[in-house]
Order: sequence, then structure tokens, then C-alpha cells
Amino acid sequence: MPEFLYNHKLYYNPVEFVMDRIGGTWKMPILWRLKERTMRYGELKKTMPKVTHKMLTSSLRELEGEGFIHREGYPVVPPRVEYSMTERGKRAIPVISGIREYGF
Repeated sequence: MPEFLYNHKLYYNPVEFVMDRIGGTWKMPILWRLKERTMRYGELKKTMPKVTHKMLTSSLRELEGEGFIHREGYPVVPPRVEYSMTERGKRAIPVISGIREYGF
């Protein structure tokens, strides 16, 4: 596959591209948890006790920016935000599943 440019970054192969989108310590675990249901920030945080607030927030923003998850805010007190999987996110689940199987 020839190299290609995406968001001002040059990629040399599709694996590099995919890992830039969903790689890292927390993005795949977030997607894995959202595959079954919509979750609030606090619920996600409880299922991943080692993630810091900064990293969880950053990972959620990146996944939202890439179109893998949807963020829905509700104008209530206290504020409520829910995260759910988009169609693009659902298409990433078989990839994550394969990586998980390889890891065991």
C-alpha cells in the first residue's frame, strides 16, 4: 500500500494508521466497554481505576474527535454526560477482539 496523508500526518502503512486512531493504553479499553451499552463518565472511570482523570478525558475527546464515540450532554444539575458507540466505533470492535485474543 502506498503512503498517504491524513490530517497533515504521513502514514506508511494501514497498521500505523489504525494504531494512531485506537492505539495507546486507554482507547481500546474504552471502546471495549462501550460496545455493549451507553455509559457515563463516572461509570467508565469505575471500570478502569488505574486511568487518571486527565487520560480518560483526553482519550474520550480523541475518540469522539475521530468519530468512534458519541458524547451526549444533558442540561441538568448536576451535569450529565453519556458516551456511546458510533457505527465507526462498532467497526473497530472486531479489530480489538482480534488483538485481545492474540494477547491471551
